[in-house]
Amino acid sequence: MKRLLRLFFALVLLLIVAGVTMVYALPRWNAVIPADGVTLTVVRGASLSRVAAELQKLGVAPSWVVSAAGRIRGSGNKLRAGQYLLNAPQTVEEILEIIESGAAIQVPVTVVEGSKQSELFALLKTLSTEAKQFAPESVKPPNQWAQLVGAETANLEGYLFPDTYFVAPGSNAATLLSTMHKRMRQELALAWEQRAPDTPLKSPYEALILASIIEKETAREADRPLVGSVFINRMNVGMRLQTDPTVIYGLGEAFDGNLRKIHLQTDTPYNSYTRDGLPPTPIAYPGRASLRAAVNPPKSEFLYFVARGDGSSEFSRNLAEHNRAVAKYQLGR
Repeated sequence: MKRLLRLFFALVLLLIVAGVTMVYALPRWNAVIPADGVTLTVVRGASLSRVAAELQKLGVAPSWVVSAAGRIRGSGNKLRAGQYLLNAPQTVEEILEIIESGAAIQVPVTVVEGSKQSELFALLKTLSTEAKQFAPESVKPPNQWAQLVGAETANLEGYLFPDTYFVAPGSNAATLLSTMHKRMRQELALAWEQRAPDTPLKSPYEALILASIIEKETAREADRPLVGSVFINRMNVGMRLQTDPTVIYGLGEAFDGNLRKIHLQTDTPYNSYTRDGLPPTPIAYPGRASLRAAVNPPKSEFLYFVARGDGSSEFSRNLAEHNRAVAKYQLGR
């Protein structure tokens, strides 16, 4: 009987020692990481066992070690989605600490100047499904964006600042939209403070609309100030803006890439050939140069411009000059 008791206590002691050893040793298990590092992707809502399986698949550590160390640390509900770069030397505990901290790799997402919300929506969907850059359920259609970011306007077309942003994989798309909207409010407010005292624009939003038109009219930054002066001059003399990009925007999906005379004659809220003044909303996301060109362009007498075919524009003071420029650069006469 005494022998059985001694054996029992010895077994209990052995289990205690083993348990203490596991608590101490498993988290400090040295991970196997190549010299150039390894990238671990943790999807949103991933369980500890799934992360452990992924680390084993990468050859970093046995899944049972990671699972046990994670349970010892209480990591189960602390793991944060993202893409993590693991560098040697690291222990399993240090890897779990990184994943719990959310210190994921920041990946660039570029929204180009002159793009519009339908194009940004398509980009977000692609990045969520192919690159796993955003959680798919966080990518909402544009008609919900204003509510998501708490905007004062119902339509965020043009009201997001185009730039390169760095976000962690698996992020909420609404966070990016909020950042872009905040940037545009800041850039627009700064531009509006620098507006010309005699500008015909009545509000920052009108400046945003005009800036979006300038953005779509030319990709050449050096020409944007004079393009801005043309539109301001037209507004000052009561002339219609007569700009093709607004017509194309108004056509929407019906536009097949070939702007025809019938399109210029078809009335929509965005047809600046058939309607006076600015269109009801911006037509694209303008950059800083276009914002400046809208609020404070250089003084000029130009009322017309035409593309030369090399990315630059030819500016004219009157219709006769403009017709000669069109004949030269557009009709090849």
